[in-house]
Amino acid sequence: MRTTTKTLTATGTAATGSAAEDRIGPRANARHIGALVRRNALQIKQDPQSMFDVLLTPIVFVLLFVFVFGGSVGRALGGDRDAYVNYVVPGLMAMMGLNIAMAVGTGINDDVRKGVMDRFRTMPIARSSVLVAKIVVEIGRMLVASAILLGMGFLLGMEIRTSVLDLLAAVGLSVVFGASLMWIFILLGLTLQTAQAVQGVAMIVLMPLQFGSSIFAPPASMPGWLRTFTDHNPLSNLADAARNLVNGGPVAESAWTTLGWAAAITLVTAPLAVARFRGRT
Repeated sequence: MRTTTKTLTATGTAATGSAAEDRIGPRANARHIGALVRRNALQIKQDPQSMFDVLLTPIVFVLLFVFVFGGSVGRALGGDRDAYVNYVVPGLMAMMGLNIAMAVGTGINDDVRKGVMDRFRTMPIARSSVLVAKIVVEIGRMLVASAILLGMGFLLGMEIRTSVLDLLAAVGLSVVFGASLMWIFILLGLTLQTAQAVQGVAMIVLMPLQFGSSIFAPPASMPGWLRTFTDHNPLSNLADAARNLVNGGPVAESAWTTLGWAAAITLVTAPLAVARFRGRT
């Protein structure tokens, strides 16, 4: 009788996990993702406070920007505060995706430091399924935030000047772009040492992208150099596409540009994030 002895080392474990992952088929991978999605959803159920950002941030943003900037920017748009509601609320969909994507990065970093991810190392599952399940749950959170954002907009007088299908298309476009941003922040969360570092880097990057865009005000009055940045800012393309889907106007160019950005970001950062996750776990 022949006995084989296996020595478990950090390198050996990683190699075994990689080999096991290569043998996992699409159907098994889908089951693993589903199980991890349920696990993450149960964590939210056990910790309802983790939903505070999703429930409160849209309300705060809408009230703040509408009542602080609504009068002046609304007049610049040729109307009043009601005109600004229809301008800013579709644009804020892009901002919701950014905030939730940043939370994904800090959450992943916290899980790694607490050793939660080490549990998955011993399981015969694809490393990518852990990250994909996280994104699926965060997409659900993003949909909740979008529903609250739109609800606040309707309470303050926002009108759908196209159709409900166009509104749903605007939400879908925001979700696709937001999901692509999550891969960036997952990569940051796996690369940086602390959640505070992830938040710090995120704020440095996000502040210029958010305020150097057409989310809050038309870029026509901006200086030439800033208007050039705004015109090439992917958040401006997303905000313009969502705004025109709700209010009417040309959509094709801004929508396709947004989808192109989302595809490029995902194709570049998703493999890097999975590779980094393998290295960390």
